[in-house]
Amino acid sequence: MTTGVGGSSTEEELGRLVHMTTNISPIGLTEYTARMKQAQKLMRDKSIAAIYINAGTNLAYFTGTVWHPSERMVGAVIPADGEIEYISPVFEVGTLEQYMGIKGKVHGWEEHETPYGLFREMLNTRGLTAGKIALDESCPFFISNGIALAAPEFDYVNADRITVPCRQIKSAHEIAIMQRAKDMTLEVHKAAARILRPGITAPEVEEFIHAAHMKVGAPAGSYFVIVLFGKDTAYPHGVKNPKALEENDMVLIDTGCQLHGYISDITRTYVFGEPTARQRHIWNIEKATQAAAFDQAQVGSRCGDVDLAARACLETYQLGPDYKLPGLPHRTGHGIGMDIHEWPYLNSGDDTTLAPGMCFSNEPMICIPGEFGVRLEDHFYMTENGPKWFTEPSHSIDDPFGYEK
Repeated sequence: MTTGVGGSSTEEELGRLVHMTTNISPIGLTEYTARMKQAQKLMRDKSIAAIYINAGTNLAYFTGTVWHPSERMVGAVIPADGEIEYISPVFEVGTLEQYMGIKGKVHGWEEHETPYGLFREMLNTRGLTAGKIALDESCPFFISNGIALAAPEFDYVNADRITVPCRQIKSAHEIAIMQRAKDMTLEVHKAAARILRPGITAPEVEEFIHAAHMKVGAPAGSYFVIVLFGKDTAYPHGVKNPKALEENDMVLIDTGCQLHGYISDITRTYVFGEPTARQRHIWNIEKATQAAAFDQAQVGSRCGDVDLAARACLETYQLGPDYKLPGLPHRTGHGIGMDIHEWPYLNSGDDTTLAPGMCFSNEPMICIPGEFGVRLEDHFYMTENGPKWFTEPSHSIDDPFGYEK
């Protein structure tokens, strides 16, 4: 039997888990202020007069103001020089002010009014009557179109030229929060492996993982969870009707949580029982491929070359090439931070240069249709001296969590 897999119960494992967040603090006002100043410097460098940040992750990142996007326009205008101002329905102003990180004047619009004319007035009041306005890349079409129609005298550009350079380089504080979130999820993975038994269903395991994440300190439990057994593991993001666990099935569990706005995302794959020669062979190739991607991820290298290194490794084992199966059907990895998938990406077409502070998943999954799949997913962050793992990769197919190493 695979070491660390099976032999326990949900009650025993939940009782064993402990809260892990007592000495980790959220991002504070000083860092939000620094982010705003960095964005404003980039705006001046790029001759952008103002940027509109919509409710969602970007608003939370730059201001500490957590507000979920909806059909009503709620957001903030950050000028290249000067103070931030917000826009909101009038009836939400009092609530928005309670959630603000960086404070600012709120301009309110009534339900029967259009917010886009008000947006134009906000710019005009600042003396802005022409020039370049950057719109949040995540803001929906109805907002960007409404703004453009209401104020056609401005030139509109994608705000990702501001948001991406800021968000893709993580501070030491951000990395510390992410480290803790990943440590929490790895402990949940270990516990989930121990509760497995023949006949257990994917929903049962998912329910346990959610409860386990809450036990270790994730306020909302699991941010997401995928549990797959046997042939289902060949589908990267799952199947409609997952099968129950049987002896000698491959097990793939992909899950994560959110801590102070930052996300973990770890996948473990192992066998419930005794691995076959075929399972062992493919698992070892996956581990070698993950290592090849990590070794390529050096400061100054191209993000796309990390993906190419993984595919080159797979080709030496006659898998692929490119996205062909059996092989790797998706990118090798993605950036991660406040969003589970964010820039830059470890795919062959991404020309971004790796730099200290960037954080990535490393998950060059091998899919073999009709048989099984293997995904080993860990994350790393770039330092001045190269990549550093947040969590150490899976040890071996016989001892995936390294209990006996």
